[in-house]
Amino acid sequence: MATFAVDRLIAAKADLEQRDGQRQTPLLLAVAGNHVAVAKALLAAGASPNAQAANQDTPWLLAGASGRTEIIAAMLPLKPDLTIRNRYGGNALIPACERAHVETAKLLLTSGIDVNHVNNLGWTCLLEIVILGDGGPRHQQVAKLVLDAGADPNLADKDGVSPLQHARKRGQSEVAKLIAAAGGR
Repeated sequence: MATFAVDRLIAAKADLEQRDGQRQTPLLLAVAGNHVAVAKALLAAGASPNAQAANQDTPWLLAGASGRTEIIAAMLPLKPDLTIRNRYGGNALIPACERAHVETAKLLLTSGIDVNHVNNLGWTCLLEIVILGDGGPRHQQVAKLVLDAGADPNLADKDGVSPLQHARKRGQSEVAKLIAAAGGR
């Protein structure tokens, strides 16, 4: 039903970049609600994955943070702007890794996204995996993915604490093994 209504609006040449009070576009709202068919229809009609809302989210950034793998896949051919940052200064990969969205992270890594980007907190995706993650199997998978993709295992936080030091301090022995195997100190 929702896609029928959206298809009618698209056919009527509705403004796909219309903003609400928080400067959210229809595509951003579709991503937020995980309305995959609606998001795909909007993207196919030319909606921008780069339209930034008042809180600095874009459809691309929110899809990464929310683990919307199918929507990310639909956005990739449109070449989203990988330089746009969220309110924390992060790219789409950082929150995807922090939340252990394994399949989403896999797909994001195919986009050319900067695996060593440092956000406003001074953290990379690898640091977020360790500092905000639980060290469980999904965080281990994401850590392996980013390390295999070239994440610097020695890129420390603002205080000079390395990912390996954080992992050991938090008792994340399996993640620590992955980091050490990648040359982490």
